[in-house]
Amino acid sequence: MNSWEEKINALVRPNIRSLKPYSSARDEAPEAGPGLSPVFLDANENSLGSPLEEDFSRYPDPQQQTLKIALASGKGMRPEQVFLGNGSDEAIDLLLRAFCEPGRDNVVLMPPTYGMYAVQANIHGAEIRKAPLLPDFSPDAAAVSAMTNRHSKLLFLCSPNNPTGQSLPETFILQMLAEFPGLVVLDEAYADFSEKPSWAARISDFPNLVVLQTLSKAWGLAGLRAGMAFASPLIINVLNKIKYPYNLSTANIRLAEKALKQVQVMRQKVQQILAERSRLESGLLHIACVQKVFSGDANFLLVRVSDADAIYQFLCNNGIVVRNRSREMHCENCLRITVGSPSENDRLLATLQQYPKQVK
Repeated sequence: MNSWEEKINALVRPNIRSLKPYSSARDEAPEAGPGLSPVFLDANENSLGSPLEEDFSRYPDPQQQTLKIALASGKGMRPEQVFLGNGSDEAIDLLLRAFCEPGRDNVVLMPPTYGMYAVQANIHGAEIRKAPLLPDFSPDAAAVSAMTNRHSKLLFLCSPNNPTGQSLPETFILQMLAEFPGLVVLDEAYADFSEKPSWAARISDFPNLVVLQTLSKAWGLAGLRAGMAFASPLIINVLNKIKYPYNLSTANIRLAEKALKQVQVMRQKVQQILAERSRLESGLLHIACVQKVFSGDANFLLVRVSDADAIYQFLCNNGIVVRNRSREMHCENCLRITVGSPSENDRLLATLQQYPKQVK
């Protein structure tokens, strides 16, 4: 066992390290003999099928091998470096479950950031240590270092960040990978909207790096609930050990595989969204109640307005729903606005123009 394997094994909770995982019927099924079609009488399924036109009577592949192969091929990695879950939230949940001993270990967060990191940490009884971003939303390496101790198991980084939209500098991420004693979890949910390269291609270089991605954003499949974690096989094996046996349905697997064959369509839509983001940013800057639009690398804009609560309610009253982020650190009077379709963006701009004129 090399030093990194020993280090990661030591990070895993002792009860998880010694856990004998559940073995499903599909995990145990051997290959059928040559020329034989398998007859599955092992999992108490309904062998007569379902009332649906498409048959879902059989349990899905618990390891989602065909989908992992398709993802790995597109990203230049090996299938054993891929974990698939019910959205990337499942991977966040499992990382905390596997590596954080309740009441002892801690996670380090950099607010303002995605709220599920804190929610899951609280669920699992992990201490939350905060190293806030600076007021300009840039990272503070000294603050992370000050919050870190020998019980720090996970550092959650979000790049591009939610709700700010800004990407973390490569130099900062490299510093964290070199200095943080636990795993560095880099959430790239919005990476397809950024010109910066994904860190997923670099997981073989950094055994302590976990990269999270999703099909919810650029791929437009939020309703499908398919998320990914990319990491060393050692970390992926830990996640597979504690996940639910059939955590992705057959329908989700098939639809995700079908979508992955349409890479060009996805990229075209991303370019359209980026063009609309630029147009929306320009339009917002000409509206009286808008004080600042923060430039970012995602499919949304963080916008500082004269009165976030009043403007949020005004938009709701006019049938337009955005996110009021004004209670987040450094986000006073800020709304997070998703880039919509051209007609939706036009309606947003026209509605905001009607808001009572205020002095900037």
